[in-house]
Amino acid sequence: MTLDPTVQTRVNTWLQGNYDLETKSEIQRFVDAGNETELTDSFYKDLEFGTGGLRGTMGVGSNRMNKYTVGMASQGLANYLKKNFPNEQIKVAIAHDSRNNSDYFTHIAADVFSANGIKVFVFKELRPTPLLSFTVRQLGCHSGVVVTASHNPKEYNGYKVYWGDGGQIIKPHDKNIIAEVSNIKSVDEVKFERNPENIEVIGPEVEEAYIQKVLSLSISKDALVRQKDLKIVYSSLHGTGITLVPRILEAMGFQNVTVVQEQATPDGNFPTVKYPNPEEQDAMNIAVSKAKELDADLVMATDPDADRVGIAVKNHHGEWQLLNGNQTGSLLVYYMLRAWKEAGKITGKEFVSKTIVTTDLIDKMAASFGVDCPNTLTGFKYIAAVIREREGKQTFIAGGEESYGYLVGDFVRDKDAVSSCAMIAELVAYAKDKGISLFDMMMEVYGQFGCYYETLISLTKKGKSGAEEIKQMMTNLRNNPPKTVAGSPLTQLKDYENRVETDLKTGKQTPLELDKSDVLQFITEDGSKISARPSGTEPKIKFYVSVNAPLNRKEDFDAVMQKLEDKVQSIVKDMGLV
Repeated sequence: MTLDPTVQTRVNTWLQGNYDLETKSEIQRFVDAGNETELTDSFYKDLEFGTGGLRGTMGVGSNRMNKYTVGMASQGLANYLKKNFPNEQIKVAIAHDSRNNSDYFTHIAADVFSANGIKVFVFKELRPTPLLSFTVRQLGCHSGVVVTASHNPKEYNGYKVYWGDGGQIIKPHDKNIIAEVSNIKSVDEVKFERNPENIEVIGPEVEEAYIQKVLSLSISKDALVRQKDLKIVYSSLHGTGITLVPRILEAMGFQNVTVVQEQATPDGNFPTVKYPNPEEQDAMNIAVSKAKELDADLVMATDPDADRVGIAVKNHHGEWQLLNGNQTGSLLVYYMLRAWKEAGKITGKEFVSKTIVTTDLIDKMAASFGVDCPNTLTGFKYIAAVIREREGKQTFIAGGEESYGYLVGDFVRDKDAVSSCAMIAELVAYAKDKGISLFDMMMEVYGQFGCYYETLISLTKKGKSGAEEIKQMMTNLRNNPPKTVAGSPLTQLKDYENRVETDLKTGKQTPLELDKSDVLQFITEDGSKISARPSGTEPKIKFYVSVNAPLNRKEDFDAVMQKLEDKVQSIVKDMGLV
């Protein structure tokens, strides 16, 4: 076995250093078996903060989620907080989801913070990510942590860091925290000894304050009264949503909510699904079957930390259909804009927000209501940053991203599936009160603003070799973009890494205002858009494809959608993604 020298050095450090016997035995087992691949993937780098923070598979090694990587991340964060807030009593809130080891990693993080003289607020048991974001602001904390890997497979866990505004960390804090962690040369520098005097369990009053804020978002109260019997099926997919979503739906007045019991018990093994991700058909199957049985109006399912929600409704043929993240996000934003306008609440000082890879339908709708729609880089933390920048000047109505994350109101500064479930249920009740289904409303939106169809192609490339392959793919696309896609010439290339937009007809270059990010966007003459982006949290490269066409009559919906789907397939083929 010939390991890379850097990998070998790290392996030796862990075998000889102050690590527990169980950890050393596991590493030695890989060594004795000559498992070069496992050792390389476990030690070739340190886990880094991406768009979602620290995230990786659980196991031994510097590139794995374990006691020591969590401990070093917590120590680095503690060091950074003490430098930023000298002579202050620093406060940090921590929450965790239902994943295996989530409560253990929470315990480790609390130990380290408390040992560093930091006041730690922890939930007694698992709670949704958005509640942590709210708690940071409610308790005046300097930072917050959620132990979660969101919708990733069961082998993963993660560690999301929040700043005092309740949003996930962005520059300069993200890189500075990484630097602080990197400055820790030995695990011996981590203070693991818990100081119980610095740890406090969060009381029920914080959760109650959050619930009241969610209830205050409601606009169509009369419709809710009339549609209190709306048939809703909800699944928490073995995650944290079960602690709040049913309770809030009941508080809103919905009296016919069916919880999918097979998936109601929190369980980090996620026994009923392959992936606990509401973007996946498989994850929604049990809930949709229940909805068919009950002839329900709406299906909703949240991911393990309840920051994403997937929905299903009956389409115009009476068949159950999953809506994608762009469709749900568009409908939610449309409802909020329409309801705000009907209530006379739009004054010209409001805004919605979305990411650059989310459907342009939202931009088009916002413009028609006279509402600003700033676009951000991928990651909800950037939407949170826009909310913070505009606080006191403009009012945030709603926003979202195509990956099933939405936010209504600004009391949370991250995607919030709990409040989104509440407002999606209200949206469906509002539509039903007007004698139409949610799908009918979507076709009305398409008729007014154009029919948009988007899809996501994710290519998984694991380990060190996979990371190198993804890097090469981006280099090739950047240096040799295709001339035409699906028969339409490329007219624009937006390179967010180099922060420049190029008019491919004239060669004219215009600076891009957003921060540097490894994203490429290709825009064609007929308005199609293809975005390429390596994932910040998974070993994947993602391609977002968006096409659109007018919808002049509802009767043409199926034909138009088929045409758009065929066009997407041509794009996928031309881009070499099959």
